[in-house]
Amino acid sequence: DGFQPCSTVKVPVALAALSESVVERDTRIRLYGRTTMTMTEALARSSNQYFASLGQKLGFERMSYYARLFGLGEKAGLDIEGEQAGLLPPAPPKNGGMGMLTSFGEEISQTPLELAGLVAAVANGGTLYWLQYPQTPDEIKNFQPQVKRHLDIKNLIGDIKPGMRGAVDFGTARRAKQDDEILGKTGTCSEGRTHLGWFGSFNESGGRKLVVVVLLTGGRPSIGPMASG
Repeated sequence: DGFQPCSTVKVPVALAALSESVVERDTRIRLYGRTTMTMTEALARSSNQYFASLGQKLGFERMSYYARLFGLGEKAGLDIEGEQAGLLPPAPPKNGGMGMLTSFGEEISQTPLELAGLVAAVANGGTLYWLQYPQTPDEIKNFQPQVKRHLDIKNLIGDIKPGMRGAVDFGTARRAKQDDEILGKTGTCSEGRTHLGWFGSFNESGGRKLVVVVLLTGGRPSIGPMASG
């Protein structure tokens, strides 16, 4: 099933804003008073004000287009038993409008598989694959990757990687830090009475990429920093 994506929605929002030239990585957006922030800082520290501003600049129609392009609102797996498609709202959320949609994922329902698919596309340079679950020796031996679609984000990934790296180095995902380099994005929010803690991540060392998505649900320890740990 899907859950509110919380701040993990900031990854597709950043890619959408860069695609539409709404912002560049080094653009400083004023948050309040004299406080400004770039995309790298905003991703690393998960700034709600920064991404609410991007949402208002993008508008609902453009954000919806990119959200669907990046795999939200549809199944991520290829015949994975029990998988449900996530949901995208038909209009800006009544609670907070575009600001809440692009900072907390308000009224979006995202599955861990959808987030894994998108994070994998960031890790590999822009190919969105169907996720597969081979369960027998024959299925593993005969495994063939299946491309869902190619995303035109290769030239943009370098603009979001520093923020995802910064999340682990000095931001909200510091508990994930280890010797091998990890990039990721946390998410923390509540859906009704359920606390949610997300972490979507991939490694950046060695010849093989590994994507790991963690979703914690339940009581107060269910927060993004805990999920990153």
